[in-house]
Amino acid sequence: MKDFRLPDPGEGLVEADIVSWRVAVGDEVKVNDVLLEIETSKSLVELPSPYAGTVVKFLVEEGQTVEVGTPIITIDDGEDEAPEGSGPNLVGYGSTGRGPKRRPRREKDPSPEHELIQQSLDYTGPVGRRSDDVTPFEPEANRWQAGEPLPSPGVPERVDSGADRPKAKPPVRKYARERGVDLAEVSPTGPDGTITREDIDRALANPGTGKETRIPVKGVRKATADAMVKSFYSAPHASEWITFDVSNTMELVEQLKARREFRDVRVTPLLVYIRAICLTLKKHPELNATWDEKNREIVQHGQVNMGIAAATPRGLMVPNIKGAEQLTLLELAQQVTDLVATARAGKLQPRDYAHGTITLTNVGVFGVDSGTAILNPDETVIVAMGSIERRPWVLGTGADERIEPRWVTTVSMTFDHRVIDGEQASLFLKDLAGLLRDPALAMIY
Repeated sequence: MKDFRLPDPGEGLVEADIVSWRVAVGDEVKVNDVLLEIETSKSLVELPSPYAGTVVKFLVEEGQTVEVGTPIITIDDGEDEAPEGSGPNLVGYGSTGRGPKRRPRREKDPSPEHELIQQSLDYTGPVGRRSDDVTPFEPEANRWQAGEPLPSPGVPERVDSGADRPKAKPPVRKYARERGVDLAEVSPTGPDGTITREDIDRALANPGTGKETRIPVKGVRKATADAMVKSFYSAPHASEWITFDVSNTMELVEQLKARREFRDVRVTPLLVYIRAICLTLKKHPELNATWDEKNREIVQHGQVNMGIAAATPRGLMVPNIKGAEQLTLLELAQQVTDLVATARAGKLQPRDYAHGTITLTNVGVFGVDSGTAILNPDETVIVAMGSIERRPWVLGTGADERIEPRWVTTVSMTFDHRVIDGEQASLFLKDLAGLLRDPALAMIY
């Protein structure tokens, strides 16, 4: 009999959330078969089995938050129980000869960027490898370089060992847990007595509006909250905005959609905004910078790593396009298409977040005119796209002045006032609006 303890998959974790089991009690497993999926602050990770044998029991439930080193599953490997201190010494177990202990908290760089970079560098081998398993394997560092995506959320239902436990698929259990619903009190209507999301909604509606709901803050939501608090209270934020006519940009978008080379990629105003920001930064490179608090220096970056704020099923993600200023419009379109698809599938990797230098967020997709966004940590500027709508607009001057319906938008930018002043920010925003008002100006940049 062997107990598999929760390892640290290279992020310096203290704890992780159990998302879903991929096996059932009684299943036969081989070494490196996936046992379960856990959620860390930025990624979903599959944990492989360090043992071959039969699953005896689960020691933790889906939805639990457990500390690194905690026993989570028992596997019968056909051998007598190992003496204390023997067995594989996996990452997060502590040294051999002693029981599991909580991984000590260590002082870290306050930026999530540092944590994400460290994740990709620290993880040097597969989790849960037997000490006597000599099958060659590819180092984890190479797997990061190969770009193999992390698993996406949503897995098949497993057979539970407890006959009295309500039947529900992992996403439904999470849905209920976030809304404070006890599955034991829900009447199932799904196949074979399975509880569905609709059953949970009905259970929420029945008690009326007076019931309090508490939602645990963990995973991506927790990481985002921590990052935003650190950013807001460490950098003096200032914001400006400008309203202007983007009818020419909308015409350009339609022209690009009609071109053969753009047919298989996403062509939206977002694409033109990214290109316009990169071109404007050539004229105002001082905005593509970071404040170095330790050395009291401003670090101007040599390339533009354009962060795209994306709403995903797991929360707000800000992956970035490396060297965006060096890409053609078609190459940018391909990058954006791949990035959005990967983000929505929940398969972003740590390197996708690392080293961002400026961020673009599109609040306009929600019908919002604009907003004052909070800076991504270690960046100087975040630009917010507002909704693009048909509005009456004054054209011409003097005797030629007239009102016509035009595509109009508001763009705002928030900046770190330690790095740039109001004049620098205003000139950048004015030039950015000028490019979006008349994309033909790109010819002179």
